[in-house]
Amino acid sequence: MTRAYYVYILSCKNDYLYTGYTIDLKRRVCQHTNGIGSRFTRSHSPVRLVYSEFYRSKSKAMKREIAIKRLSRKRKLSLIENGRHKKD
Repeated sequence: MTRAYYVYILSCKNDYLYTGYTIDLKRRVCQHTNGIGSRFTRSHSPVRLVYSEFYRSKSKAMKREIAIKRLSRKRKLSLIENGRHKKD
């Protein structure tokens, strides 16, 4: 059985963007929504899932998360607007 890894972007209060990775996207978004996902999303809730990518490799997902975090806000918004949901 192949494990799934997801890289995601959340839109938070005050138009902040939060990027992370997980093996269970639905559960992780629920955690962020309920204030137990991360310190950042606890203080910037509510959150809304606006983008995700699917990977079969944890390493690729983690590298992509870092790459997205390094993008400018403008590039992240472009990624979200284009809706490029990648599957690896």
